[in-house]
Amino acid sequence: MRILLQRVSRAEVRVVEDAGPRVAGRIDRGLLLLVGLTHTDGDEQLQWMADKVAGLRIFGDADGKLNLGVADVGGAILVVSQFTLYGDAAKGRRPSFVDAARPEQAIPLYERFVALLRERGLRVETGEFGATMEVELVNDGPVSIWLER
Repeated sequence: MRILLQRVSRAEVRVVEDAGPRVAGRIDRGLLLLVGLTHTDGDEQLQWMADKVAGLRIFGDADGKLNLGVADVGGAILVVSQFTLYGDAAKGRRPSFVDAARPEQAIPLYERFVALLRERGLRVETGEFGATMEVELVNDGPVSIWLER
């Protein structure tokens, strides 16, 4: 499981449709998670990652030190599936995505991960798995962290 976590002052994901883009999820202050899943992912990886995201202290306290988590600042989380995090561009010019979990495996894992974040008391918005999406964000800091398990 791979996550590109970005601390944001706001973020929005829109699903691209023939009639035009439709907002699927929107948050103000919080975290944008671009989530990639692979074939070997299971509940152990999901639990670990949910705990890590919920407990990660990357928001400034009164002294400007990164001592606060997303819940401490009343923030929310926007989770967007992104199989391209498992893209391998080592050979040739076209990335291979064979390490990304197929939708029949990835969808239940993605949904379980979102549920685990919510179980930890976090407000969670999502994109739409498998859809063509536009993600707009204002990276706060900027703070971007790569998580892998």
